Amino acid sequence: MTPRRRRRAPPDAPAGGLLDWRDSSHWSWTPKPCRYCGHDTHLRDGKRSPAHKTCAEEALARQAAEAADAYQNGQL
Repeated sequence: MTPRRRRRAPPDAPAGGLLDWRDSSHWSWTPKPCRYCGHDTHLRDGKRSPAHKTCAEEALARQAAEAADAYQNGQL
């Protein structure tokens, strides 16, 4: 009889936000202006555009709210 394998628990959500930018691909040594607020940042989003994590999360929340409003108003 072979032993049963235990399923691993899903990883915990990152604390304090929606996006997980712990990977080194989100860092650059060259500061550039954030695409949302214009202040310099070393962080890069998934498409390598300069963006603060908090600015990107606010933009995602705003887009989700706009999409929900459009859906409720029958615009989608």
